[in-house]
Amino acid sequence: MARLAKLFGRGAAPPRVDRIVVGLGNPGEGYAATRHNVGFQIASRLARRARAEFAVKAADSRIAEGTLGDLKIAIARPQTFMNDSGRAVRKLLDRYRAEPAALLVVYDDVDLPLGKIRIRERGSAGTHNGMRSIVGVLGEGFPRLRIGVGPSDPSAEIGDLVEHVLEPFTADERAAAESAIARATEAIEVALRDGIARAMDKFNG
Repeated sequence: MARLAKLFGRGAAPPRVDRIVVGLGNPGEGYAATRHNVGFQIASRLARRARAEFAVKAADSRIAEGTLGDLKIAIARPQTFMNDSGRAVRKLLDRYRAEPAALLVVYDDVDLPLGKIRIRERGSAGTHNGMRSIVGVLGEGFPRLRIGVGPSDPSAEIGDLVEHVLEPFTADERAAAESAIARATEAIEVALRDGIARAMDKFNG
């Protein structure tokens, strides 16, 4: 027990949870409103739905532990910066003694048009550096939700990719971004409650 207390930074082992939702982003106020941080934004909104606060600092993350319906969940915002997300996710799985299948990772995708979301049971990392880090540590066998931050017009070209994702949504984009964030939060709840297949059928339009 003493070893567990030292490992987890408090007097007892963490609670068992049914699912772990990880929203990807970069820590710090300067990144908070950027396209690259929609994962953090969705995690924060989901935590409000679960009436949970990000009060736990562990596993290189800020964690909100709560419930949605009958499910006990941990919602995490890794603090490692995007390119090292795999380190935090591995520590989260160790903390909650969970397998990768218990994860649901939420992140921005520049290859999807703004306003679109996609849910998958497993898959490659694509071009996202945070997901490359996670897949490099865990492999591809975990669910994920991508939220589009690319141009609304799929034929439009992005000049500087890094600059694009590290900028806030423009005034013209905000309504579509807000709608997508709301839909993504709802999709996560459906996925947790009714399963990934049901969420895919309902939201992968």
